[in-house]
Amino acid sequence: MISSPGQRTFFFIGLLPLIVIILLPYAMMLSGALKSPAEIVAPKFRFIPESPQPGNFVEVFRAMPLGRFFLNSTIIAIGTMLVVLACAIPAAYALGRLRFPGRRPVLFAILTTQMFSPIVLIIALFSQFTGYGLLEGWRCYIALIIANSAWALAFGTWLLTGYFATVPREVEEAALIDGCSRWQALTRVLLPICRPGVVTTMIFAFITAWNEFVFALTFVPGDQFRPLTVAIPSFIGQYGAQWQLLMAAALLATVPVVVMFLLVEKHLVRGLSAGAIK
Repeated sequence: MISSPGQRTFFFIGLLPLIVIILLPYAMMLSGALKSPAEIVAPKFRFIPESPQPGNFVEVFRAMPLGRFFLNSTIIAIGTMLVVLACAIPAAYALGRLRFPGRRPVLFAILTTQMFSPIVLIIALFSQFTGYGLLEGWRCYIALIIANSAWALAFGTWLLTGYFATVPREVEEAALIDGCSRWQALTRVLLPICRPGVVTTMIFAFITAWNEFVFALTFVPGDQFRPLTVAIPSFIGQYGAQWQLLMAAALLATVPVVVMFLLVEKHLVRGLSAGAIK
């Protein structure tokens, strides 16, 4: 445990390069978002804008219906998060708490799905979704939620399987003896103990869907249903690019993810502490 001032100073100095590497892209985006079109393409680079233009953040909403694109991304990300939780929790419970023939091959089969690139599956998915009419109008949301959920489900299942497997069997058996059903033991006993894994799965599924680009570019039929990842590159045109607006929009697109993490961070820490004590 880090206690003395010298240890804390040494620890901070060791982490400083990592902090700089992580925060530098966001600092560059902020710098570009505050520059004028002439300054952002000037031969001499200036990190701090000579004449800051905070109005670029307002101009982004005038240049495109950014609020609508935010809503599209939110619908897709929350839908993906809910589907992943609904599928990963019972699957992880069965794989982590029950013993049945073929359990390990199933786990490795789930892990194998992470080894394939989405590009490999995109033509087959496009054909299937077109056949079911899921690429027409608002139904493209369903197609994107299914595709993103399939991609995030393997990680969520593996993570929650590990959490469920670490809970002593005596805890669940005590709940069953007290009259709980399997479902009640899962929802009232195991899930509170495994809260860190559940929260981590939520964050991973949300961020995966929020940042996804290839599926959204292929499956979205028109501008009205575009998520942010597809809409923001539209600032790059055939004859030029509005870099200052692109940087401003990209910076705004990170806000929901940061806010979500800040909202669940205390619950994540509290769940880790509770799991350690129990």
